[in-house]
Amino acid sequence: QVQLVESGGGLVQAGGSVKLSCAASGSIFRLNAMAWYRQAPGKQRELVARISRGGSTNYADSVKGRFTISRDNAKNTVYLQMNSLKPEDTAVYYCNALGMKDMSGYEYEYWAQGTQVTVSS
Repeated sequence: QVQLVESGGGLVQAGGSVKLSCAASGSIFRLNAMAWYRQAPGKQRELVARISRGGSTNYADSVKGRFTISRDNAKNTVYLQMNSLKPEDTAVYYCNALGMKDMSGYEYEYWAQGTQVTVSS
């Protein structure tokens, strides 16, 4: 089995910074794209940032210039550096990964349990 374990969430004041990390462990053959999603109260889950295995990134318009996604393939870990935080960033943040368990080529989707980030005004 594969698990994604997040860390780094918490309470921060507006304008502050938080760095989230998410480490994959278990029966991993290959991790492909990894991403961060978030879900705020009363809203649907949305994609925040995505990074390919090769390092190509894309971001939600609302976080461009403030958030940076990165990864360390050797550690099977993805990070989300969040700067200039706003109260609107308050949400549960979920790490997501696409990967393969073996050489079959079939791609599985994995989700972390989520970590709360609360930005106070």
